[in-house]
Amino acid sequence: MNWAPRILQFGATGQLARELIARDRGKAVTALSREQVDLTDTRAVADAIADADVDLVVNAAAYTAVDRAESEEDLAFAVNAAAPGAMAQACARRKIPLIHLSTDYVFDGEKAGAWREDDPIGPLNAYGRTKAAGETAVAQSGARALVLRASWVFSPYGRNFVKTMLNAARTRDVLDVVDDQHGRPTAAGEIAEFIFAVAPALTSAIGDASAGVFHFAGEGATTWRGLADAIFERAPGPRPRIEPIATADYPTPARRPMNSVLDCEKLERVLGVRPRPWREGLAETLKQLGAETHA
Repeated sequence: MNWAPRILQFGATGQLARELIARDRGKAVTALSREQVDLTDTRAVADAIADADVDLVVNAAAYTAVDRAESEEDLAFAVNAAAPGAMAQACARRKIPLIHLSTDYVFDGEKAGAWREDDPIGPLNAYGRTKAAGETAVAQSGARALVLRASWVFSPYGRNFVKTMLNAARTRDVLDVVDDQHGRPTAAGEIAEFIFAVAPALTSAIGDASAGVFHFAGEGATTWRGLADAIFERAPGPRPRIEPIATADYPTPARRPMNSVLDCEKLERVLGVRPRPWREGLAETLKQLGAETHA
């Protein structure tokens, strides 16, 4: 389709938000920062949608400080649950579709295989609980909504594991990295491309197939240590020694799921989309950061 839906985007500085803005070749996105719309004010959130001349709303804003959420759960709930609920209700009133981003952290990590969309959720931490509540609020709103669960997101923007590793390697010869948590790393840029690709269908009469909960994650599972190894296989300069450690050896305020591998079969079966291998997205991100070798 040549038609580009007009998109109202909540979020302007996060990883996905920045990728959506950077890839908005048709200038179809109006991105609202938290300074423009206070996400803890549900009336302001709803009014922003009520007054907008748009075809689609994308919620790319979230409270993502996983450990800090343990002591700020009320704030995390306001941003991750109450705000998306207000967005969805406002979209339902105007019959505008919504794309809402969620997370692998809604699962408890105890399943042996990959998590499907219809598996029971059971978040282990405050961040996961608030994101799960956001999913529920969106589902109960009556809006035509696509809830997209992503995992281990990285990009050239903001704070993420890839940039943390590169920064740590500048001053340390040895890096201890957890090797018993499993997941599928995902490039935020690929999520952004998917959103632009699915937007025309979601805003059309055939959009019902695009609604519901879908998993989107880079193809292939690994551990944090495996991701670290892949980073330094490509990054120039001295390579630090990666010491594998257990989760128990790296205590954090928030518990993490040991297995958050997402099954993306529904995405391919229903929407015909198969995410690329995460290593390809990693290579592109490192290139954007100027941190990829040319060998």
